[in-house]
Amino acid sequence: MNVSEAIRTKRAVREFEARPLPQEAVRAILNAGRRAQSSKNTQPWQFIAVQERAGLQALSKLGTYAGHLAGAALGVVILTPYPDEKFQTLFDAGQAAAYMQLAAWEMGIGSCIASIYEPEKAREPLGFPAEWQVRIALSFGYPLDPARLTMPNKKGGRRRLEEIVHWERW
Repeated sequence: MNVSEAIRTKRAVREFEARPLPQEAVRAILNAGRRAQSSKNTQPWQFIAVQERAGLQALSKLGTYAGHLAGAALGVVILTPYPDEKFQTLFDAGQAAAYMQLAAWEMGIGSCIASIYEPEKAREPLGFPAEWQVRIALSFGYPLDPARLTMPNKKGGRRRLEEIVHWERW
């Protein structure tokens, strides 16, 4: 799969088969996040890979739309320093998330991003230090419905380029 095809066809997958991911796939997904670009190559992230069902279920309760984490084979929590001093930190975390999702997509593994609205509740079960915070997590797994990997977008696709691009000025 080439990059343009992956970008064009990537879909959010929220329902997963019960089977685990091979460790080679898990490592490839995490390594893709590690390789993401970041502002001044600061690599301002740490990842917590969660595969135990109890941990995934606990994560699924920390965001209004994070329920898909409960059924995932792998959850990846992306930790960052607090972005107060450097706003690019959250953008960099988003880059790592996108790289992981595209790597998974190429292997036939679905994924979906989850916003963590109760980040302090994640601290105890995950055991991360006070200088780190969590705002996003990703679910990964084989799609319950394999057709989901190539299914057209139900909401009519993307807005046209002419609707969102302004040349030189607004």
